[in-house]
Amino acid sequence: MEAAGLGANFANHDGAMFYNNAAGVPWTAAYIAAKGDPIADLYEDIAAEEKARATYQWLIDLTDDVDIQDSLKFLREREIVHSLRFKEAVEILKADREQKKIY
Repeated sequence: MEAAGLGANFANHDGAMFYNNAAGVPWTAAYIAAKGDPIADLYEDIAAEEKARATYQWLIDLTDDVDIQDSLKFLREREIVHSLRFKEAVEILKADREQKKIY
């Protein structure tokens, strides 16, 4: 287990999931960036999707295994679609913000 890089995880958590990044840094709620303004929050989401897209591209560039590349390309494209949908939501909110409200 130690040689496979799993010793500390299993010593502390047995078979349970323990969320950390590729560098071994544990997940924290500080990773969640929420301002409370829907447009600002959507821009944060767009940035996260673009970072994920870049990460998938780096991983694609690191391997010559076509099957792994295909899987990573699918995931990369999914991040692009998510980013586009968030951008559309921003435009919807901006248009709504500019409309006169009658109550």
